[in-house]
Amino acid sequence: MARRPPRRSRGDGGAATSEYFASAPPRILAHRGLALAAPENTLLAFLSALALGLTHLETDVQVSRDGVAVLAHDVDLARLVGRASRISDLTVAELKLIDLGAGQTFATLAEALDTFPEACFNIDLKAPGSVGPAVAAILAADATPRVLVTSFSESRRRAAIRELPGVATSASAATMILALAAAKLGVRPLVRRALAAVHAVQVPEAMLGIRVVTPRTIRAFHDAGVEVHVWTVNEASDIERLLDLGVDGIVTDRSDLALQIVKKRLIIRE
Repeated sequence: MARRPPRRSRGDGGAATSEYFASAPPRILAHRGLALAAPENTLLAFLSALALGLTHLETDVQVSRDGVAVLAHDVDLARLVGRASRISDLTVAELKLIDLGAGQTFATLAEALDTFPEACFNIDLKAPGSVGPAVAAILAADATPRVLVTSFSESRRRAAIRELPGVATSASAATMILALAAAKLGVRPLVRRALAAVHAVQVPEAMLGIRVVTPRTIRAFHDAGVEVHVWTVNEASDIERLLDLGVDGIVTDRSDLALQIVKKRLIIRE
């Protein structure tokens, strides 16, 4: 399927000059880094992805007890290290004492942005109190042009982008539901209005038994001027199929595999 390039300039100031969108799609977003031989959301996981030549890293922000943006998906340590402690109950110093494996511990958002100054970061604001600490880290690193800020929470997303003029952003859950319903019904003007303040939709292939990513919805989202990124896609056949449909980004735990597929497709086209 031919892809019509999404519009990059938005009415709210947008990300027309954003480094996040500087390269041509499809984009491979390394989900929590590349965690094959490294713990997820650690500096080693990010380095593993970037060492392959990838440019985009997906990560999540929680907040420590002392108000620092910490990279972690879960609110607690149960899945990672078998402890019931919540990240918000521990200071950064205490989190730094936790062994996540492979010589890694928790990284702060500031550390990741400083350690990898050329990388683009897709930042999901997970915790209610994550906006202020994340914004502070992004501004301190002068990283606004190379990040996309998102959240399932519309209020959290809005609060972040107010403090980061020109930052790239993707639709919250409520906005996405409205845009999807309009796309399914073929009401293109409503899709455009719903997505007027964002630059991408980042969605699963299906939710609540409803197919989200279809030729019809992709066309509607592209017509609204936004990119379509699909998560979390790890099988080669699924990556191939979604690229054939014309999606602009693949969020994946197997960014190594996705990179091989994209490179092969580029060679075939040439």
